[in-house]
Amino acid sequence: MLKKLSILITSITFLVILYACKSKTSTTITTSNEMTTTRETTTTTKETPNVVLRECKSVTQTLKNTPIASQEIIAKAEAKLAQLSLAEKAGQMVQAERNQITPEEVKQYNVGSILSGGGSYPSGNTPQSWVNMYNTFQTAALQSSSGIPIIYGVDAVHGHGNVQGATIFPHNIGLGAANNSDLMYEIAKATSEEIKATGLDWNFAPAVSVVQDIRWGRTYESFGECPDLQVSLVEQYIKGLQDNGIAATAKHFIGDGGTEWNANNYRNSDWAFKNPYAFMMDQGNVTISMEQLRKIHLPGYIEAINAGVDTIMVSYSSYQGKKMHSHELIETLLKGELGFQGIVISDYDGIQQLPGSYHEQVITAVNAGIDMLMEPSRWKDAINAIIDGFNNGKISEERINDAVKRILIVKYKLGLFDEPIKTLNTDNFNSEAHKELARTAARESLVLLKNEGSILPLKKSTNILLLGPGADNVALQNGGWTIEWQGTMDKTKAKGTSILQGIKQIGTGNVYTDIKDSAKADVVVVVIAERPYAEGIGDNRLLSLNSPTSLSENITALNQAKNTGLPMVVILLSGRPMIVTSEINYWDSFIAAWLPGSEGGRGIADVLFGDYDFTGKLPVTWPEYSSQAGQTINKENYNIKDYLFPYGYGLSYNLE
Repeated sequence: MLKKLSILITSITFLVILYACKSKTSTTITTSNEMTTTRETTTTTKETPNVVLRECKSVTQTLKNTPIASQEIIAKAEAKLAQLSLAEKAGQMVQAERNQITPEEVKQYNVGSILSGGGSYPSGNTPQSWVNMYNTFQTAALQSSSGIPIIYGVDAVHGHGNVQGATIFPHNIGLGAANNSDLMYEIAKATSEEIKATGLDWNFAPAVSVVQDIRWGRTYESFGECPDLQVSLVEQYIKGLQDNGIAATAKHFIGDGGTEWNANNYRNSDWAFKNPYAFMMDQGNVTISMEQLRKIHLPGYIEAINAGVDTIMVSYSSYQGKKMHSHELIETLLKGELGFQGIVISDYDGIQQLPGSYHEQVITAVNAGIDMLMEPSRWKDAINAIIDGFNNGKISEERINDAVKRILIVKYKLGLFDEPIKTLNTDNFNSEAHKELARTAARESLVLLKNEGSILPLKKSTNILLLGPGADNVALQNGGWTIEWQGTMDKTKAKGTSILQGIKQIGTGNVYTDIKDSAKADVVVVVIAERPYAEGIGDNRLLSLNSPTSLSENITALNQAKNTGLPMVVILLSGRPMIVTSEINYWDSFIAAWLPGSEGGRGIADVLFGDYDFTGKLPVTWPEYSSQAGQTINKENYNIKDYLFPYGYGLSYNLE
């Protein structure tokens, strides 16, 4: 009890504002079929001094049934479709990885789309090299028998992260902490401008995943554990992309954030940094009721469809033991009940987790309602399987025509038939305006969890001892999906402003980075971190500061800081909450910085010195023990007394 009280006691200058005890929340989803799902849960609030808890709000939605494109565009797509042969249609239904296909093959097979997966980029990795590569592929597509341009996709999930020097924004978990829909629009707009600078057309974002267990390696791709965050933020992100000519993707349909531990039968732990828990959760099974699936995981898709999202990606995960790439929910719920009119695309090699031969996997996926197969290396086999499936009566002409029509509609909508060849324009690529936006986003994403004795804000003249692996490392600020799929530990590949640089730019005191200089300092700031990771590589059962996704230097730096006897400020760079229960009593202040991106150093310095206040609130519950990792505010009998910090927690200075 004393431990928890020491964590929660904050400055008496803060205003005590508590949200109602035993507040009731409900979710109502209304579709065109007047389907309504309502359930009430009771949340008991403990007396938390000086904190405003963000609520998990009720969600009420009505489908708008807005056409995805104009009648003129639809008519053009239908006219083009009528001209195509079976082989040309089949070619449109596949997406190949850029390094697994040649321009000549694009021309020969009428390939519909190309992607760059995480870490896939042309030689040089500059905007110019991207534009040159795109135009080479596009020229080949225009010379094909169909003359249909390609659409090129990329995972620009927190800025155009595949490209060296791009502006990197906070990952979604930080944006969920900020919960600013206007900011989301501007981030998406800036991202679209940097995507367009490299010639591309399609962004595999946003993730509308609702994380229900922070052991999941994709936690940071989620805005948080309450579906109202997805509803609040998804629309403006999609509009920010699509208003500026980049197709958006809501992903991963449906329930990817609700997989259970040790429920993945396709795991491969021989990856990256040899995490023994890799893929113990990601791509696994979801077993909740249909009522709960609709309540928790569906609202983000309704919001995306209402926003006119062009594409939706299917999840690797299973629902009730059946892989989503073969699940009837694609046709019955997504395309039927919700009336989605855009492209449904598979995830990277996702169909290969289905039963049967490769031909059978393709046929099953297409018949389930998948319109485009992301088959990076087996795209040619996929084309043949579609053709054979039709010839053998296993795939109908109606299903193929529906898929290709959807693809053509999006291509016409993007103007690819009008301006297929791109010109280099880097005016907005990593511009000063984008850097300032990234700084603002980082600043708003920060959550102050402890500030004993009002140690923060620091005076700008404070002499600081700065320790820890994240103190001067932009790569750790960026996390996964940056330059490489798993991110990088190579600081030379990560451009931006580190925390050390940010403090030096804003503060006027001395900054020491050698423990030998501790006697000269007034305070010690320790920046601890998770290593970069992506997807199931980041699955982590323990979540401790020395667990597989953490850095060994964390404990060393914390022990050094504790031994100085100086007031201690700890900043955590991570994709999720970590278990800090045994360490936090030694810390005077604790900041959850998430993965703040390339300008995280300046954003953090802004609030450390009090130029701006903390405004972020926890988008996920912060457990006291790893055994609580699957407890969220969506669960029955959620009681904020049980956790280190409850959902919606976050302190502020209350600056005038």
